[in-house]
Order: sequence, then C-alpha cells, then structure tokens
Amino acid sequence: MRGIELEPDAIRAEVEGLNELRDRIPTLTGIRIHYTLVIPAGSREVVDRALERHVSKCPTAVSLRGAVEVTWTADIREVGSSEV
Repeated sequence: MRGIELEPDAIRAEVEGLNELRDRIPTLTGIRIHYTLVIPAGSREVVDRALERHVSKCPTAVSLRGAVEVTWTADIREVGSSEV
C-alpha cells in the first residue's frame, strides 16, 4: 500500500454486496468494504491518504461508477515495526 510493506495477515477485507429488486430482477446496487489493517507505526498518514482515494483508484469501483455505489470503512491499528 503506497510503499508500505504489510504482512499478508496484516490486511483483511470483508465485502458485502447489496441487491435490490428492479423490475423484478435482483440488481447489484452497492458494495460495502470493511478493512481491518495492522500498519507500521508512523505510517497512518500515508494509509489514510491511500484509503481516501480508494473509490477513485479502485478498478472495480471505477468500472461500476454510476451504477453501483462503493463505500468503505476501516479499523486501523498502528504497531511498532517489530510487532507487525
């Protein structure tokens, strides 16, 4: 993430698709993403900046723009570099 090395178990995403019936057809109308991140101490500003740009830089969100609302939340924990 933007030059920050994260271990595979330091990032987790839970994703939920929201469907609505439109003309009796189930239609994807939203995607909610919740991230759980464990990041190195002192990297919070870089991580926050990357997350703020998530929807405008995510290929899936860009592809679905205008048709499906993509939103995200995150729980972020900073730890000393030897703890990550």
